[in-house]
Amino acid sequence: MDDGVPEEAEVDAGRRSGRVQSVDRAVALLRAVARSSSPGDATVAALAVRCGLNRATAWRILTTLEAESMVACDRRTGQWQIGVGLVELAGTTGVDSLVRSAQPVLERVSLQTGETAALAVFRGDRLTYVDEVAPTSVVAASWKGRTVPVHATSTGKVLLAFLPVESARRLLGARLKRYTATTVTDRHALDAELDETRRRGYGVCRGEYEPSAYGVSAPVLDSHGHPLAVVSVWGPGSRLTQERFEALGEVVRDAADTIARPSARR
Repeated sequence: MDDGVPEEAEVDAGRRSGRVQSVDRAVALLRAVARSSSPGDATVAALAVRCGLNRATAWRILTTLEAESMVACDRRTGQWQIGVGLVELAGTTGVDSLVRSAQPVLERVSLQTGETAALAVFRGDRLTYVDEVAPTSVVAASWKGRTVPVHATSTGKVLLAFLPVESARRLLGARLKRYTATTVTDRHALDAELDETRRRGYGVCRGEYEPSAYGVSAPVLDSHGHPLAVVSVWGPGSRLTQERFEALGEVVRDAADTIARPSARR
């Protein structure tokens, strides 16, 4: 076994304590990765020191977690980040609670903007709308239960912008499919837009998945800054014009922060 501890000794210790040492170590490393906030904090060497492990042990656990998408490593810098699999788990396990918390907020946003307000979560490698509220005066197709491409919607671009870089790259895949004339299919252009999304705290879509659907979205973040869900406002381009984007961005950011507060306390 690692760290010079025979496997039998670890098993015996686990039986006596009721704990599994390898699981304890994996959880400790996950927490250390999540709490890393500055360059150099999340290398294998730094994480091993913080968790009281030798480097080889930390490396084996991290690569095992990476195989399950719980963490991701930027091979250029050696920095480890929370993976898309852990984000998916967080969204799936907390979705009922999030929907309950979000419902009155979505109602308020829809009333305030006169547009459809929606909540989406990431699960099963897909971004799916799980709740929405539309004004009674507006006839609109429902997006509830639909999955959407991450590069062609404001909801997806927010997820990409706030995921760890390596996780976002994996989620995008090799090719950016074109859906409409305005779909962003150039990687450099998309990267620039994701930088802008992070800076202002909301993402936008200009008919990039469906020509008639324009949107503005903001992330619901946990206490470590990882996305749990995405709040969006969407409608036709004739109403949801570019001149409204900034004001709508403030609305969805405020809504996302309101939904996140109960999540952060759990």
